[in-house]
Amino acid sequence: MNVTMTGASGFLGSRVIQKLLDGGHSVHVLGRKQTADLPVSVAFSEWNTATEPPPESLADARAVIHLAGEPVAQRWTPETKLRIRNSRVEGTRHLINALSVLPRRPGVLVCASAIGIYGSRGDEVLAESSSAGGSDFLSRLVIEWENAAQLGEALGIRVVRLRLGVVLGQGGALAKMLPPFRLGVGGRIGSGRQWMSWIHIEDAANLVLFAIENPLLHGPVNATAPNPVTNREFTRELAAALHRPAVLPVPRVALRLLFGEMSDVVLASQRVVPQSAERAGFHFQYPELAPALANVLARRD
Repeated sequence: MNVTMTGASGFLGSRVIQKLLDGGHSVHVLGRKQTADLPVSVAFSEWNTATEPPPESLADARAVIHLAGEPVAQRWTPETKLRIRNSRVEGTRHLINALSVLPRRPGVLVCASAIGIYGSRGDEVLAESSSAGGSDFLSRLVIEWENAAQLGEALGIRVVRLRLGVVLGQGGALAKMLPPFRLGVGGRIGSGRQWMSWIHIEDAANLVLFAIENPLLHGPVNATAPNPVTNREFTRELAAALHRPAVLPVPRVALRLLFGEMSDVVLASQRVVPQSAERAGFHFQYPELAPALANVLARRD
């Protein structure tokens, strides 16, 4: 299958592209610049999300995977918020506009999204049928982002909106958590009672491929493991995997000083389950946190 992909150099994207190539797919990457580690068999076209991608990059695509965008996990200044929104929302609209004029459109668009769309919901179990919630920046952003992607349905394209949780792998959020835990000064965040919805990077990448290959999967799809945990449980499992204590909690005020408004996302409680993926027959390699962490840390060490 011919696949056009954005965000191929990112934490998740780099794993997805390798799986596509291992599966015998032909890949055309859209990105700001061609990186040295991009396989020679992969075609490349320049695209920075501020304009429509070049038509030739999409002309033969049977599937499009859209993962590109400014990182959300950073301090939200007004300028940063604008960059995030433009890259995620306007970038997706530019992509849809380019797809709309193709004489032959791809059959499926898999677009990254985020569980931030649900807002902070305490102990409520959140499936894809749950309403969007929250008035914070991230929740509003993801609603706009998904609405932009959903315009592809009117073009006859099957659209899958992958609502990603915390992706565990050699990089991403876990890389930022490890240094204090390795030093024995890690600990729960705030009360520790908030729910964390996570997914191993192998499962996240496999779910992207499952989405392009499974014609029954469409609409929102929670890309999270079947067993979310509280932050207290996550802290305990990570400390145990590293054979370190976890006794120093991070107070809310410290997070606010460090991250500003974005600290609300870190403290949000989202108990998300992957109902759509499991009903479609997707099998998780790492449904439980302890084996997932053991695998990631073994690879790292």
